[in-house]
Parts: sequence; structure tokens; C-alpha cells
Amino acid sequence: MRATTSRPPATQDRQWQADPYSTALRTGQGPLFLRRTDGWLLPLDVERWCAETDAGDDSVLARCRGSVLDIGCGPGRLVAALAGRGHRVLGIDVTPAAVTRTVRRGGTALCRSVFDPLPGERRWDTALLIDGNIGIGGDPAALLKRTAALLAPGGRLVAEAAPVEVDERCEVRLDDGRGTLGTPFPWARAGPRALLRHAGAAGWCTVGSWTAAGRHFTELAPGTGRGSEAPTVPRTAP
Repeated sequence: MRATTSRPPATQDRQWQADPYSTALRTGQGPLFLRRTDGWLLPLDVERWCAETDAGDDSVLARCRGSVLDIGCGPGRLVAALAGRGHRVLGIDVTPAAVTRTVRRGGTALCRSVFDPLPGERRWDTALLIDGNIGIGGDPAALLKRTAALLAPGGRLVAEAAPVEVDERCEVRLDDGRGTLGTPFPWARAGPRALLRHAGAAGWCTVGSWTAAGRHFTELAPGTGRGSEAPTVPRTAP
């Protein structure tokens, strides 16, 4: 079944398939940044992505139920950990190097965009948008709408917010800190309150929000209505 939302420009997929991102994943280390057009740099935590799960990750794993789709799985630490816990789990990523690393860790992954047709649409019990992946496509509303179409009835999304209160859509490039720049592509960042606003406007209901290891997470369930007010961030234990 085809995606119900428009697909982001193909340049974004090509960018994440190219160096310096693929090189960073193959080596397991940075530096690697997202560079905004005004020169501001956002460090990407390649070493953490390529390591084993930490306390923040473990709080996410504890919320996962049934079959799990990890959207933008990167080098596959969550996919491997979930498989080790007995979940049926699939990682998707547009970067061949990420898929290769996930498979080498014992996980199952496809080189696919979330906006492409995917296996098991409307049958996943849990979807994940971790490590800034709410920014995929540069449009959180479109991404949340697409994710809702992937979940089974009663399914849940666990999403990670930015560590600061921010709500922006921007054009960025990958930057290896050594002079190599990629081509521009759209990205978004949403802090805890902005994530809840986007989710409420897209018809999602907040199940719970929490902080672990200095990272901010929210569990969401697809709803039927559209929110009009910015919701209060709930404080619940993971």
C-alpha cells in the first residue's frame, strides 16, 4: 500500500546515503554535524548511535509492545536490542551503510524511506522515532500522519524530542567537520512541548512523557480528532 502523505524530495534520501554520513557509520565515530544555512552546527551523536543501548534507550525498549518498526534505525542498536528481547522488529533507513550495520548486529532492516510502501502496513504494534527522527522530511505533521497509517489498531508511537524547547523547520547539510559538506535537504526539530503540539494537531493522544539520561520521550496513540490547544507536558514514569 502506498504512503498516504506526499514523499519528501529525493535529495534527502540521496544525502543520507552519501558520505560523510555513511563514512561515520562505517567507522562508528564522528565528528558529524547538521549545518544550517546560517552556519549553526548541530552535533550528531554517532558514537552513541553505534554503541550499545543506554538508560534512555532502555526506557524506550520498556515501552515497546509486540511488533516494532524502527523508523530511521541508523546502525541498529535498538533493532538488535529488541530482537534480543524476542520482539518481531524491522528497522528501515535510507542509508545502505546503516542497514548493513544493523544486519551485522543481528537485526533485520530494509533500505527504505518511511514514505515508501513498507511491509506490514497497519499491522505494527509500536513505531519508533528516536535520535531526532521526528525531523525526517522536514515536516513533523506529515511524518506523524504517515506513521499513524503504519500502526495496527491500538498501536503506539514512541518519539524522542529535542533536548531544548525548539520548533523549527530548516534546510541543513551534513558536515564532517573537516570541510566536506553534503547537499542541502529539509529537516525539522521539535522540543518536548512542540512535539506534543504537532502530535495533538495531527490527532494523536499523549499516553505519557518522560525524561531518561537527559533525553525527552513521548508515547503517543493515534486519535480521531484534532487538537487546538498546546497540551501540557505530562510527567509520568517510563
